[in-house]
This record gives sequence, C-alpha cells and structure tokens, in this order.
Amino acid sequence: MASHWLMKSEPHVYSWDHLNEDGSTHWDGVRNYQARNIMRDLMEIGDLVLFYHSNCKPPQVVGVARVSKEAYPDFTAQDPSSNYFDPKATPDNPRWMMVDIQPIIELTPVSLQELRNNPELEGMPLLQRGQRLSVQPVSLNHFDIVCQMGGLPGSPE
Repeated sequence: MASHWLMKSEPHVYSWDHLNEDGSTHWDGVRNYQARNIMRDLMEIGDLVLFYHSNCKPPQVVGVARVSKEAYPDFTAQDPSSNYFDPKATPDNPRWMMVDIQPIIELTPVSLQELRNNPELEGMPLLQRGQRLSVQPVSLNHFDIVCQMGGLPGSPE
C-alpha cells in the first residue's frame, strides 16, 4: 500500500505549473536530515504526494503527485555552481538524496487557513506549531480529506 506525503515548494522557485510543464522532476536541494531520511528510507515508487506551495500568500496545497523514482544522490550537492552545493558531499558520501515525482492531478487550491479550520485534520504534521519540514508524512485519512477539500471524491490512487 502506498504511503502519503506532503512536499513543500516555493512557487517562485518551482511551482505546480512547472511540474506539469516538465512532466516530472527531481526533488533536489533538501538540506534537512529528517527530510532527507524520509526520502532516502521511506519513500517508494507509487507513493502519493500533496504538492504544497509555501512562502506565498496564501500557502496552499495545489495538486497531487506520485513518487516516480526512489532516492538517489542529489547531484546539486556536489556542484559548486549550485545554490545547494555542500562541500562535504562527495561521490563516496553524497550526504543528500532526492526522489523524482510526477504530477497526477491538480486540486482546487486548499489554503493553509482552510486546512487549519478543518477539525478533521487535527494532528496533521503541517498544522503543528513549529513544523517546518519540507517533506513530511501525511496519514491516509488526512490525505483523503485534503483531496476532498480540493475537489476530488477521495485519494486518486
């Protein structure tokens, strides 16, 4: 059975529209060990992802994507010209990982405030104070509720 996740992206850096235009992308630049470990150890091909626009007004869930390639070394960590360069990353010890995702379906945007206002989403990591992870787990129940709020009858599995 697929697991469910939420991945945050700033729309001015990489938006849902970009993902749709590209057809798939590698999720590079994650420089948090907990988020890296989720991608490296837990994400599998076929897992579903809520695509979340952060650092914008309003922050919102805008679509559903699918993991299309399991974790592999994030090559941007070893590229000195990249904003995500890490001098401690080497081919033998890449330190940072990424997965590939592809779009499945666009949602009617569901704002962070709408998510907070829904009592059925109590306990969702995104809504917990201080939660800043760019990659985080979502329960199947919460995933289905967000999809319904975004205009789908349920999870697009």
